[in-house]
Amino acid sequence: MECSDTKPVKPNSNNISEMVCKFAKVCKLKSIGVFSSEIPNLPHLQRSIYNETLLSEDSSEESRCYDQKVHPHPTEVPAKENACAGLEVMRKLFDAVSALKLAYLQLQQAHIPYDPQKIVAADDLVVAELEKLCKFKREYVQKHCKKTRFNAARSSLLMAEIVAKEALLGKLKSQNSAKDSDILQLWRELQDLEMGNRNLSEKIKQISLEKRRAGVLSVTKFQDVFKAASKSIHDFAKPLISLMKASGWDLDRAANSIENGAVYSKRCDKKYAFEAYIARRMFHGIALTSYDVSDIMKFDDPFDALMENPHSDFAKFCQAKYLLVVHPKIEESFFGNLDHRTFVMSGKHPRTKFYQLFAKMAKWVWVLLGSAVSIDPEATLFSVSRGSVFSSLYMESVEEEKESAILSDEERVTYKVQFMIMPGFQIGKMVVKSRVYVSKHSLS
Repeated sequence: MECSDTKPVKPNSNNISEMVCKFAKVCKLKSIGVFSSEIPNLPHLQRSIYNETLLSEDSSEESRCYDQKVHPHPTEVPAKENACAGLEVMRKLFDAVSALKLAYLQLQQAHIPYDPQKIVAADDLVVAELEKLCKFKREYVQKHCKKTRFNAARSSLLMAEIVAKEALLGKLKSQNSAKDSDILQLWRELQDLEMGNRNLSEKIKQISLEKRRAGVLSVTKFQDVFKAASKSIHDFAKPLISLMKASGWDLDRAANSIENGAVYSKRCDKKYAFEAYIARRMFHGIALTSYDVSDIMKFDDPFDALMENPHSDFAKFCQAKYLLVVHPKIEESFFGNLDHRTFVMSGKHPRTKFYQLFAKMAKWVWVLLGSAVSIDPEATLFSVSRGSVFSSLYMESVEEEKESAILSDEERVTYKVQFMIMPGFQIGKMVVKSRVYVSKHSLS
């Protein structure tokens, strides 16, 4: 081998380990053409090669650990001494490899011509050189593994400090994210408030315009809405009564619990008690305010309005009134569960025939309440208590034939209110009569 004038390069520990492993794998030799009858020492030769193979395989785990990249750390050994030590290691390694090559060449030469004795001697020499190479590898690995463990111990404290700093950094990032979320939430609230102010300004302009347009025609339209609301309550009461009957409810007992002590002209008139119950729940806790009803009026089916904007004021009105009108026991007796109630409480609207009928009723009540003050800011809602004397100026009987009888003063009877079904409205000088159920009592 010729020597070059180039400056020797410091050997890399990973490269040395890889070269050792490659030579150990390449040099797993077997004798060729030698039989036990011809060579007495053949079993010893095979055991040596087998043991060397196991030794090379057992050290594979160490080589994997060693082959991992180890970052260099500053040491107290001068760079020149490190370079000399590296050259010495390379020299020993190449000497061992050269000796192994020479031994293997002798082994090949012993086969041509075939000489069993020379084969055994050359084989022993190859095994001896492999043992030297493996011993060199073990010493090198042990030395550098100790160094790696030492460096790992020194870096453990630094790693602990890094982990602590990273934990603090994560905490600060989390706090910063929380602050950013608060800022974003406040910004959204500001945008909502500004949008709300703009909407209020537009509503104020619209209310002013509607006030100027208020007149007899508007009151006439309001009366039509009042009739539609009364009819929608009647239409919702019919399936409600049918479901109660199908579920085994005692309708007489239920009607008496709604209007205790009421006197009915006919047994079938008890249906008005259920209409009165629904109306009281729908108008309960309502204060007349002006709001835009055009959004809901543009839909033929109010359920479409709920699907388009499930969080509108009308949707909230439906949710609140459904929970008030349909008692949990009633719903459970109808359907065997409380799925409707669960949907409504979660802000959703069940797509069922029963809830669609309710939404239709809620639509007309919603429009009725929003239209009164839009027509007249001084509009009021009035009710009639039980026992009041029937007045045709403020009341309308649910049975037209009775109303005609009341207007005649020929009989010695007085019709008194048993209960109110729909409240009345006064808009300016116009009165929208309340709907009541009356029965006759003889004068004493």
